[in-house]
Amino acid sequence: MSLGKKVRSSSASGRLETQHVTSILSELWSTEDRMRNTSGPGSNKVTDDFSASRRGGVSEDRKEQPEWLIRELLKQNRRRHSVTLGDQAQIMRQQHHSIDLARSLCSLQLDETISLDNLQKLKQAFEEFETGGLRSIDAKKFGRIVKTCLGLPKTCNAQIQGLFKKIDYSGQGRISWDDFCTHMLQEYKEKQETARRSKQVAFTLPATMKALCHSVPIVNIHSTHDGSIVTVREDGAVCYWSPELKPLKTKHMFNEGPANRKSKWASDFTLMTEYNKLMIGTGDRELQLYELSTLEPYCQINALDTVPLTLDYGYTGPDKCCILYGDTEGCVTIILISSVGDTLRLWNKLPKIENIPNIAIDNAVLSPNVTFVRWKVHQDWVTQAKYFQGFQAVVSSSNEESSSLVIGRVLPLTDAEQQLNEIREACYEGKSKKVQLSWTPQHRASCDQRVFTIHKGVKTFDLCQKHSLLVTGGMDRLIRMWNPHFSGKPTGVLKGHSAPIIYLGIFSADSQIFSVSIDRTVKIWDIQDQCCLFTAEPKANRIHGDISACSYSSAMRSLYIAADCMAVLSLKIRPQLHSRLTVSHNEPVMCCGYSEEFRQVVSCTEGSVVKVWDFDTGRQIFEFGGTHDLSVITCMTFDPKGRRLITGGRDGCLKIWNFNNGQCLKTLQKDGESREVFDCIFLKVHRNFYVMSVGRDRKIDIYSDIPEDHHHVQRPQPSWQDDLTNGHKEDILCVAQCPPSLVATGSYDGEIIVWNVVSGCIQCRFVSPLLVEQQNVEGLDTSVPSIIFLKNSKLQQFSSTTALVSSAALGCVDLWSVLSGGLLVGSFRASRFQQKIEKLAKTEKGALLYAADRIGYIYVYDMEKFAPTEKPPRAEIFWRAHTSRITGLEIVDNDQVVLTSSTDYTVRLWSAHGEFIGTFGQSESWSIHISSSWKHPAVPYEVLIDPLSMPDHEILNFKTCPSDAISPDKTDAHRGGLKSETSSKLRLPPASTSDTDSEED
Repeated sequence: MSLGKKVRSSSASGRLETQHVTSILSELWSTEDRMRNTSGPGSNKVTDDFSASRRGGVSEDRKEQPEWLIRELLKQNRRRHSVTLGDQAQIMRQQHHSIDLARSLCSLQLDETISLDNLQKLKQAFEEFETGGLRSIDAKKFGRIVKTCLGLPKTCNAQIQGLFKKIDYSGQGRISWDDFCTHMLQEYKEKQETARRSKQVAFTLPATMKALCHSVPIVNIHSTHDGSIVTVREDGAVCYWSPELKPLKTKHMFNEGPANRKSKWASDFTLMTEYNKLMIGTGDRELQLYELSTLEPYCQINALDTVPLTLDYGYTGPDKCCILYGDTEGCVTIILISSVGDTLRLWNKLPKIENIPNIAIDNAVLSPNVTFVRWKVHQDWVTQAKYFQGFQAVVSSSNEESSSLVIGRVLPLTDAEQQLNEIREACYEGKSKKVQLSWTPQHRASCDQRVFTIHKGVKTFDLCQKHSLLVTGGMDRLIRMWNPHFSGKPTGVLKGHSAPIIYLGIFSADSQIFSVSIDRTVKIWDIQDQCCLFTAEPKANRIHGDISACSYSSAMRSLYIAADCMAVLSLKIRPQLHSRLTVSHNEPVMCCGYSEEFRQVVSCTEGSVVKVWDFDTGRQIFEFGGTHDLSVITCMTFDPKGRRLITGGRDGCLKIWNFNNGQCLKTLQKDGESREVFDCIFLKVHRNFYVMSVGRDRKIDIYSDIPEDHHHVQRPQPSWQDDLTNGHKEDILCVAQCPPSLVATGSYDGEIIVWNVVSGCIQCRFVSPLLVEQQNVEGLDTSVPSIIFLKNSKLQQFSSTTALVSSAALGCVDLWSVLSGGLLVGSFRASRFQQKIEKLAKTEKGALLYAADRIGYIYVYDMEKFAPTEKPPRAEIFWRAHTSRITGLEIVDNDQVVLTSSTDYTVRLWSAHGEFIGTFGQSESWSIHISSSWKHPAVPYEVLIDPLSMPDHEILNFKTCPSDAISPDKTDAHRGGLKSETSSKLRLPPASTSDTDSEED
């Protein structure tokens, strides 16, 4: 056989050997399960709760493994149809390697596996150490008791060590039982808060209102399928509104007819949308039907025994419907109609009374298509009656306690009502109905209804089949949540209203309840957590007068209220992102950083939300903050060990966090008025550690870092004398340290001051000189938003190995020799678009300088090649990372990647050469060291479509005329001319580019 393509054997044995093999991943996971099940007697100690959660999490992850992971596993596992004797060890090694890789992507947090029984065992283990004289334990002992108490002897030591470091945030090397419990409780609390924050909802306040030119109350509000709003007043005026409350059409329904007709009033109305009808109940004991589109009279049923106070309609099946109303006698009357279209058309042909075809109810029930039943349900007026198709039941309420709410069958199923069934069957067989209608109400059998007894009765209710939930509200100001199948006790009580509740509505899609009280307070509640998500007080929503009707439109996500005016409260809806767009936060990201200790990325936002990400996969690990008492986070840094996070805020305070559980350890704050902090660093002077901050107060604040000091609020040390007398005259925007003793600060007016942190004295100060082309620029931005120190023995033209790099005007970067008294060594334009350089970063050895500008571009310069007397340096590579201002830039040297954040809501990771790895929070995870898992060669979609990322090429703007299409010779000649003219006018391609391939503008 030739050495070409290998041909698979078609032998029966070959087919049999591969018949039951599914995929590499399933083999790996089954191997892992077998290993877990046979890992020893200790493995049986895992609790059922943990096992269930583990199985659930794993099965979910197994179904959605990243494609790149499958490809990598396939590369590592070359399957064959047979296994030789010496292959078993190699196969097991490959499987173990693949299992570790998959587990690193899908691993469960160790602290999520701890049950109540585990906690009790852990407490006993800690107490045993305490009785032995140890009030705290080290990492080794902690690992031993965790493996024993959790029943996980094979648990990876790295996971246990990671949990230990999270608890031991100060790096003392020991933890106590109190420390362990505090960490667990704080982490749980923040996770609950994160879940609550994800459900945040609010109305746009104040309400949008439309004045009414009358004082007649609106009896009800309904919405149509197209979003239009329909209202009916007591005087019979029907009004159509747009969703934004623009009047579309108004018609008075009771004004037509003889002049001597007595005046009517409408009690309620409903929409029969399946049949394009509007039904109004009147005080003359009528049910009037009108065409929904034209509002022309269609027919009416008159001579009802009582006035229909509350009216409802339900579609019960193909060409079948149910009409029901409640009255002042506590009765619920139900009219079932089959062959609805034919029946209504027949009634439409009857003689007219007052310009509308009329049929008396006594004659209507004689039709074989009509079934009539009247139930005695309550002892007081019926406040509301509704038909629910999902439950095939009628629900009605009243203000009296003994039968506050009743869920009952539409028709009886008991033997006592067999005669009614026989009459109905006779009608459907075509026999005439020789019976006279009886208005005497019937009483349901106990098995046909469920009665709820509620204090002070029920004014309003709603029922949801999806959540199997009934909610009631009334005069006692409480919202009760019930299981509709059990009337004994409510499953929950929602407290918060201070006035009787007049409207309740369940929005099942978002698991929310909307409630309105007579004092015009509107609340939104979460069904699952049974808590209030939002409250619109009367002063905020500005609704005035007595509320007569309310209705929630799920299609428009708006609540419509009729009072002295028509009002609409619209939910604030988060903008729906394009399917290709991925964001890390729901608001602008103000800063980000990398913790090498945990291999985690931390990002902070304008809404004071802090998210913790897994650096190796891009998945979110934890989230905290976002409460109203926290101000905008403007800057951040880590302590030297990378276990604590320090954030500065717009309120002038700094906070020290254990960012793995969201615990605020300390607040660093000045006495008196505090102004916005712009930047902060953690610095070491001799053996002491300090937090230094700068900002709008134009002074340097220094706080001692003493973990043993348990005072929550800490004040700064006295200011340096030089800072008080000769410091900055404008806001200080940035600060950078040059160990062991130098610190530089840059201000809004362009001044840079270098300080000696040991003596507190100014070593030198300087301002960037303006270039010739910059001197006459109006409104020139000379601020210094970023500075860094470069240390490299190969730096040319410097008197020492230390240089200071600062951002200057019009996208320039200045280099200073600090030890020469602030001598300007050189300057060059780093931004191709003359945009301000917002962030500067360097590699560990200081050879490469990364500069990020205001419109999202990143430029990389080799500073070892910088020579001031020669041509300006060219960027080794540049690319567009974001579509707006870059707020965070950090180089992770060990992994050769670049971390960025921006006000475009994203945090991204790039290779050192500008290859796009991914956006934190994207649906598919990545692996830093497996390039096939990266997004490259793709770029972020919003970057790709942004106009500033498009090439500025005249050929794209050239408009082709019809004559050009006919004359190809002319078109080709024109193209040739354009080619030579535009070859040097490319603005910038969206992908990363080298300066060797593109000339300077």
